Amino acid sequence: SATREMADRHHGIAKVEHILWWEGRIIFFLYTVKGANFYLYIGALGARVICDNIPGLVNKQRQLCQKHPDIMQSIGEGSKEWIRECQHQFRHHRWNCSTLDRDHTVFGRVMLRSSREAAFVYAISSAGVVYAITRACSQGELKTCSCDPHKRGRSRDDRGKFDWGGCSENINYGIKFAKAFVDAKEKKEKDARALMNLHNNKCGRAAVKRFMKLECKCHGVSGSCALRTCWLAMADFRKTGDYLRKKYNGAIQVTMNQDGTGFTVANKNFRKATKNDLVYFENSPDYCVMDKSAGSLGTAGRVCNKTSKGTDGCEVMCCGRGYDTTRVSRIIKCECKFHWCCAVKCKECQETVDVHTCKAPKRAEWLDQT
Repeated sequence: SATREMADRHHGIAKVEHILWWEGRIIFFLYTVKGANFYLYIGALGARVICDNIPGLVNKQRQLCQKHPDIMQSIGEGSKEWIRECQHQFRHHRWNCSTLDRDHTVFGRVMLRSSREAAFVYAISSAGVVYAITRACSQGELKTCSCDPHKRGRSRDDRGKFDWGGCSENINYGIKFAKAFVDAKEKKEKDARALMNLHNNKCGRAAVKRFMKLECKCHGVSGSCALRTCWLAMADFRKTGDYLRKKYNGAIQVTMNQDGTGFTVANKNFRKATKNDLVYFENSPDYCVMDKSAGSLGTAGRVCNKTSKGTDGCEVMCCGRGYDTTRVSRIIKCECKFHWCCAVKCKECQETVDVHTCKAPKRAEWLDQT
């Protein structure tokens, strides 16, 4: 990219290792600055130079990028977390949220289709941006935010009164910035897909806030809870991932209203989509065979479970093509014992297991799909 070339030319001060953008989202924003950090790189080349040379940004996103380079770094580092979460949620499915090396689209052509998978990725990535910014605020990494300033004084819950203390995470700031940055591209497009993306972005942001939890520390005689100091904290991101995965399962297929301002369910027998439902327009491909036009990588070579009847089972994963079995040896920990105090020590044992992998489609079948 232009940014990479400029960095390399800048007297060897910095090298951009990866800088990937997908639909206005920063996917990976990692710099090696000869042992220094991102801020020295910004100082050397300037936020304007970097942000002006990242493809795919609309003007508002460039302005936010230039004004808040520290937030851009937090978003980039947080992107690794939501991508891992996406891949965890779909690890046993034909489509497994796979990313493509050296592909500027990151997820490939699968995101061009207005499918359930696209809906999920937009939601989980939007949630990931909120999570990353909010966490960076509470850890004191950002100039423009810190702990939630509104959580002061006394309050109460179902257990009684408590004092606000500690550092309540500033979820509202995270949501506000994520909405301004991520939604800017969709608001400029103003078409059916943009409306779908905006809806799913909002679902993702709301999912993080849904799992905010009150954490408290007790004060009093012998640790009694006569007095409590409490703060709001985000739950582990896995809860957000699990929730959005369920929303993926129940995603609702919709069509545009005639006036282009909202959605109507595609099948009148199904309920209307609420603000918490993921929505999509197009049916998904089956992801059985490699199909570049659909963004499908196929399932040839994927590991499957011979005994499972679920999506990870060889029958489903391999799309009826059958599977190959390979016997492999591996080292595992065994005979673990607890030693006082406080360690668990294990031996290393070798075991032989059968690994089942999906067969590739016959050539004629593969050609039919490409």
